Amino acid sequence: MSRRILQLRFTMPAVQDTELLEQVRRLLEDITPRVQMLEPDSAILDLSPALRYWQRDARGLTELVQLRALAHLGLRSSAGAAPNRMLAAMACALTPPDQRTVIEDSPEAIAAFLRRRPVRELPGVSSRTGSTLAEYGLHTVGDVADVPQLTLQRLLGARAGRALHEYAQGRDTTAVDPAPTPASLSTEHHFPRDELDPAAHRRALLALAEDLGAGLRASGQIATGLTCTVRYTDLSSTRRTRTLPEATPHTVLLARAAYAVYESLGLQRARVRTIALRAEALRPAKRATRQLTLDAGDDRPLAIEAVADRARVRYGHHVLYPAALATNARPQRDSGRRP
Repeated sequence: MSRRILQLRFTMPAVQDTELLEQVRRLLEDITPRVQMLEPDSAILDLSPALRYWQRDARGLTELVQLRALAHLGLRSSAGAAPNRMLAAMACALTPPDQRTVIEDSPEAIAAFLRRRPVRELPGVSSRTGSTLAEYGLHTVGDVADVPQLTLQRLLGARAGRALHEYAQGRDTTAVDPAPTPASLSTEHHFPRDELDPAAHRRALLALAEDLGAGLRASGQIATGLTCTVRYTDLSSTRRTRTLPEATPHTVLLARAAYAVYESLGLQRARVRTIALRAEALRPAKRATRQLTLDAGDDRPLAIEAVADRARVRYGHHVLYPAALATNARPQRDSGRRP
């Protein structure tokens, strides 16, 4: 039986709650038991075992899922259905709300969708990898698909070259994992208009990292990973996740990681509407470890952070913030804990 994977991206309310996410999960599990939630606004389903039960093809079952989400929960959604997770995710990212992109399970259909896409849309292609490929005239997925695997391995290394070759051929064996996702904490900034200035993007990232750090410290938790999601004017989005060098609740370390993830996106002059940060796989702070350092300067931001936390408890959350954020009015953001 061929695989049919569906990825959904919901247009969620600005302030979410855990009950809504649980309602989404239950609604999707009424269709198939193989559901994996992808916070903050997406889910992926393995429809393969459900097609015969519902007596529908992938397109028909996708329409049913979208209709139920709208009717029962008032949630609009974009949908991508394909023979594997990678293709479904790419199709979903290109699809506007209330519509669906379905890639049939045939080499011709996969090639028609995939070969014309920019190579940066493939998983694992960072701005640096994209620049390396561009130096050799490899700009589209089709360009990469026509290159022998050994050539890609010489350019990118054995593992990266082999993985990129598989992705360019439209192959991905990643399974849908229905296990509950670890606890997370998220916050996002909505720009009042399309924002092209990278400096404004970085200020938003710093403010978001500050909010995440304050929330983690207040709740006695540490984060082991960080996800940055950027949404654009056309409602498409890009998401990158990075494992932190050490689990932390500290703003300065979260901000460094956020900047690194942002730089890997290679946005340049992108028209950005929203930036979101999510602290991943939270653990109790008592399990934190600290990498020893001989640089006393690394301790200064942490000492200032502790003072700022005490001031916020007494005088309010926005009484103290980094000087870099004083150039504009402090942005309003939505934040919330995700189970």
